[in-house]
Amino acid sequence: MSERAKAGLREGLITLVVNTLLFILKIWASIVTGSIALAADAWHTLSDSLSSLIVITTSRFATRKADKEHPFGHGRWEMIASIFIAILLGYIAIEFFTSSITKFNNRESVEFGLIAIIATVASIIVKEAMAQYAFYVARKSNNTSVRAHGWHHRSDAISSVVVLVGIFLAPYFWWIDSALGVAIALMLIYVAFKIIKEAITRLLGEEPDAELINSITAEVKAIFDDDLQLHHIHLHNYISQKEMTMHIRLKEDLTIGKGHFIATGIEKMIKNKFDIEATIHVEPLMDE
Repeated sequence: MSERAKAGLREGLITLVVNTLLFILKIWASIVTGSIALAADAWHTLSDSLSSLIVITTSRFATRKADKEHPFGHGRWEMIASIFIAILLGYIAIEFFTSSITKFNNRESVEFGLIAIIATVASIIVKEAMAQYAFYVARKSNNTSVRAHGWHHRSDAISSVVVLVGIFLAPYFWWIDSALGVAIALMLIYVAFKIIKEAITRLLGEEPDAELINSITAEVKAIFDDDLQLHHIHLHNYISQKEMTMHIRLKEDLTIGKGHFIATGIEKMIKNKFDIEATIHVEPLMDE
């Protein structure tokens, strides 16, 4: 199993256990206090456990080796997992929004106790710690589904912050819980949009960033004296492996063998230094 997959599996297992324990604590507090906000927050946490299961499952799928039907491997399962998590966030956002509007229309107020404060503060601390851990793992492994999972942790922490604010302001403003609920819903929709946008961009194909192109060009110039004129560069990101295609222009008096030697040398360099499989099309220098 690759380090990327191990990172996703480890993060998913840890958060699955912690989220389940947090759900039990929150739902117990909601039953004791009769708080609707705490109950909604508890179910939000349970939905995070579902996203943990998605991360664990797709991390296993992503480690499958390339086969006849999938010659570039199964790494893009991570993108699919990210979309699943984003849809889950969107669903939660809609639930928050509709519940907040209903509560506002009914002029509902909430009464909280000490157990509600303890459960909510514990949730904020634990969920933000889990978000930081997920972001750390994502940076180290470049695992996008783990990054999406981190945003889900943070959304849960923020929703708990809103509940905590509501606990202290509810006696003075009966509508504060509804107003902050709408704000959380809009935030969650924005986060879900960002996650889906990133995942779809990678699935459809992405343009290599300027830093990568400049680095490859500099390495090529260091190996070959002639200006090879690299252009038409495309990156195909399959997560578990990356494929790059490009064109190079060579002097038209070079032999086929020499052109092949140069192209192969560049392909090997890109593989060794950037861990990208490259395929190079050779053109004569005068060809426009």
